[in-house]
Amino acid sequence: MSDLRVCFARSTDAGKAGAIMSEFIDETAWMPRIHTRAEDIGLVGSMIGRDWVTVALQGEQLVGFLARERHDIQALYIARSAWRQGAGSALLRHAQDVTPKLSLWTFQANESAKAFCLAHGFREVERTDGAENDENLPDIRFEWHKELV
Repeated sequence: MSDLRVCFARSTDAGKAGAIMSEFIDETAWMPRIHTRAEDIGLVGSMIGRDWVTVALQGEQLVGFLARERHDIQALYIARSAWRQGAGSALLRHAQDVTPKLSLWTFQANESAKAFCLAHGFREVERTDGAENDENLPDIRFEWHKELV
């Protein structure tokens, strides 16, 4: 993506970013839908309101977003049409540039996310049976530390 850029999200980005998250949920067989698409947009809007969200733009089109509360990545979603074109890496590099450590959870079934984390210097630190997450899916916590890179 030659004209890819990362910037802070605006309130008007909530609809598109929420739609990207909804697209992933709707098109992933193992992922249960526990919230409506409108609730997905509302969640992203609330994260934008807290200044947690950076977006990846291809030209003027929003192709992905990362929500980070201090060191904890709360969400990282890329539009399927932009997968494996650098948007996720750009968002993650931006987060890595501004903080010395990061932590995130992903589901054990999400093979692409696990490979992405490992390729970007994250290490697995914990697995659970999913009893503590809303989806009740087994998950993994990954951590990244700048000094370990």
